Amino acid sequence: MAMRYRYSMWDGTQEVPALDPDQILDNITDDLMNFGDLQHALRNLMQRGMRNPMGQRMQGLRDLLQQLRQQRRQQLDRFNLSSIFDDLKRQLDEILDLERNTLDRRLDEAERASGERQQGEAGQQGQQQPQGRQGGQQQGAQANQQPGQPGQQQAGEQSDAGQQGAEGQQGGQPTPPREFAEMLRNIANRKKEFLENLPQDVAGQVRQLQNYEFMDPEAQQKFNELLESLKKAMLDTFFKDLYDQIANMSPEDLQRMKDMVRDLNQMLQDRMAGREPNFEQFMEKYGDLFGDNPPQSLDDLIRQMQHQMGQMQSLLDSLPGDLRQQLQDLLSDKVGDPELQQALNELAQNLEYLYPMRDLRNQYPFRGDEELDLQSAMQLMDQMQSIDELERQIERTQYGGDIEDIDADKLEELLGPEAREALEQLKQFLEILEEAGYIRKKGNQWELTPRGTRKIGQRALVEIYQQLKADTFGKHEVRETGTGGERTDTTKPYEFGDPFYLDIQKTMMNSMYREGPGTPIRLKPDDFEVARTELLTQTATVIMLDLSWSMALRGSFQAAKKVAMALNNLISSQYQRDSLYIIGFSAYARELKTEELPYVRWDESVLGTNMHHALMIAQRLLAKHTQGTRQIIMISDGEPTAHLERGRSYFAYPPSPITIRETLKEVKRCTQKRITINTFMLDRNYYLKEFVNQVARINKGRVFYTTPDKLGEYILVDYVAQKRKRLAGMG
Repeated sequence: MAMRYRYSMWDGTQEVPALDPDQILDNITDDLMNFGDLQHALRNLMQRGMRNPMGQRMQGLRDLLQQLRQQRRQQLDRFNLSSIFDDLKRQLDEILDLERNTLDRRLDEAERASGERQQGEAGQQGQQQPQGRQGGQQQGAQANQQPGQPGQQQAGEQSDAGQQGAEGQQGGQPTPPREFAEMLRNIANRKKEFLENLPQDVAGQVRQLQNYEFMDPEAQQKFNELLESLKKAMLDTFFKDLYDQIANMSPEDLQRMKDMVRDLNQMLQDRMAGREPNFEQFMEKYGDLFGDNPPQSLDDLIRQMQHQMGQMQSLLDSLPGDLRQQLQDLLSDKVGDPELQQALNELAQNLEYLYPMRDLRNQYPFRGDEELDLQSAMQLMDQMQSIDELERQIERTQYGGDIEDIDADKLEELLGPEAREALEQLKQFLEILEEAGYIRKKGNQWELTPRGTRKIGQRALVEIYQQLKADTFGKHEVRETGTGGERTDTTKPYEFGDPFYLDIQKTMMNSMYREGPGTPIRLKPDDFEVARTELLTQTATVIMLDLSWSMALRGSFQAAKKVAMALNNLISSQYQRDSLYIIGFSAYARELKTEELPYVRWDESVLGTNMHHALMIAQRLLAKHTQGTRQIIMISDGEPTAHLERGRSYFAYPPSPITIRETLKEVKRCTQKRITINTFMLDRNYYLKEFVNQVARINKGRVFYTTPDKLGEYILVDYVAQKRKRLAGMG
């Protein structure tokens, strides 16, 4: 029955397969081979992300950084920070218009009342006197109202109208109508003159109006609301959402608030003196003032306060100079209590002394047109600071920090749930590799396990063989006959001299094909089928790996190291009786253990290609093996430029005749010991070709001019071809 497949657009509900540890390991292998640093390779993987099993690209830290920076640019292009003064100016203009309209209306009423009274009779004046008394009482009542409530006068001052009304009633005598009208006219004119002489700047106007007695109740209410918003902004500078906790507080609550700030200052002073403050006791007394999510330590509280203060400081720094001073003047002394204001000023000084806020204050060049009020501007500063802090966290993670230090909640708040999901996937990389047994923790660093090293070698081997053409193996095989070897999975007709590894099933089938089915089965010599065999030689191989800086410069080092790991995996898995040694050489040569190979880097601090020293070490290692084939595979991109003399490396470029001569002496010694040197050169300059031709003439080994992408193909095919030689013919 034919299978049916249905395709639909991705909507996020489809199940995504779990991440494959082999796929993750593949994504770090090239960086590991190139730089020899597992931490660097893991960081690069988290920076760039990778594709999941569905083929979709998973975001990396660079993508999250780009999104954060894009959001910052969008906010800068969107808002006009200076517009907070336009908003305050509109509020003040509305308040002043209300007050001026009321003053004009009162003047008109006074004029009409005065005219009517002048035309009336004495009896009519007697009827009007209570009205004057009532007006005086009304104005006096307004003068006695407490500050801070809608339509009330400022404390400590008495209404002019109330004072005049009181004078008019001294001795029990009512104010005459004409005098009362004149009194209202004088009061209204004085107030209008006061309003006309207000400063031009917003801060100056607010400061003057704090001592002004509004005649319009609505104007008074709106002005009180404006003062409360400034008070909230001032308190929010220190404590998040504290204003909501203390709004409309009683005198006892205000005193408790002052006690809290005083005790907090004492804790900071104790820390300055090297003493450990009792934060638990502090929170037992004042914990309810910090809302539903109180700080868990003094450091936590300090971070919150620094964040809040940083918002206001960033807002001030982002304003032009004249507006910055206006905002400072506007917010100064708006707490409403001199003692509390002094305590808050002291708190700001203590925090700055203990924990300077250089990293928390930034100047943002807003260039948009959208207007903001003061509260929205503070919220915007909170968002901008959060973007900055997340950016710092991600950058620290990119360069060696712990990914757990990134605030996932804040990331989701700013960039949405997809960003948080990407972060969680990045955190899984290390967990998946560790659970698969490919990496393990050593101190504060990660290292490859033996299993991880083998897996990289296996993947390199698969990658290299996938590049081979179908006919490549046949070009290198040599047919030989013999009496020993190991069986293969193929068979052939028996020939005289073949090992008698009889394949019973195929032998009997040959008879039945000839005689037909039935018993007894009659066998003839031509029916015999035997297993093919291969002669497996024992080989000791030394890979001489050029570690000079030019290998990395030309992009050859990564390919050469990957081939060395693939050869190691091939030998350890299929030719356990063989031996493989690895020598790295630059100014000096040294033996490399297979477990070191993933971490080997080119030598960027020294100069020289010391083949002379490497050949000396190779001979010493191969001297342990007296049977089988002994060979050297040399991978380099340059001629020898250094040699060893009395234990010291001597460098010269262009290569000195002494260096060439000493190196060729070691080639002759290898030839005398029947050690074959196969050279894989990754460049074709004149000096290099001349040198390797001399090596080939002396040693009779082979020379391959290749490129980094074809390096593995040449080496591995040649190695396998040398290993497998047919014994029983091709059939």
